[in-house]
Amino acid sequence: MGHWWVRNIIEPGKLPLLLALAAFVGTFVVTRVITRLIRAGKGPFGNVKAGGLHIHHVVPGVVLTVVGGFGAVASERHGVGAAVSAVLFGMGAGLVLDEFALILHLHDVYWSEEGRKSVEVVVLTAALVGLLLAGFAPFGVNDLSQQELADRGTVISNVAANFLFSLVALSKGKARIAVFGVIVPLVAVVGALRLARPGSAWARRFYGRRPHARAKAALRAYHHDRRWAGPRRAVQDWIGGKPDPRPARLPHHR
Repeated sequence: MGHWWVRNIIEPGKLPLLLALAAFVGTFVVTRVITRLIRAGKGPFGNVKAGGLHIHHVVPGVVLTVVGGFGAVASERHGVGAAVSAVLFGMGAGLVLDEFALILHLHDVYWSEEGRKSVEVVVLTAALVGLLLAGFAPFGVNDLSQQELADRGTVISNVAANFLFSLVALSKGKARIAVFGVIVPLVAVVGALRLARPGSAWARRFYGRRPHARAKAALRAYHHDRRWAGPRRAVQDWIGGKPDPRPARLPHHR
């Protein structure tokens, strides 16, 4: 186990990625702790304002991401500059993705139901980077031998096939599976073979004249959402905090 850790995680070529991931996760955790304290009115923290304008932490996040990204490009892979750039990039990415929902909706939805997307994207990003650190390569290239890697045709066909499986999974409305399938090809194969979710591009294109397939897909999606929606929301609330309750709407009278 120790040999695997040294070989796959702490080897010099992966050290910047490890530092970036640690900075990314650490910045997200610290940011969520501070924002939850501000929300509860506890501690010495408060919103940053300039001239009455609320400065969201995505702003310094973009600055750190730009500085860290260009610093990584300009520095050597194994030097101190690469390590510093990786940390800056990880911190900036943590701040930016913590407000991913704000960027997506162009509105402050941090403590709303839509704000859950930020937590989901952060967890997904950390998991993917963790898989890269563990030795997985995109599109299954890590599964090829040295002789196969020397054959460009084999590499290209392997990448194309895995990309196709991921694309099919995405068209079936399985975005998480498609993203993970880029790193772990078997996941994409499973997503590509299973029924599409109702309302997905695949379902609209191929289930239009197949009522049995539509009904089966809808039933499977219902049971899946009923089983996993609650636990997923509980984990998101534990990580990022519960969103504000939606205000009650009065019935509309004509």
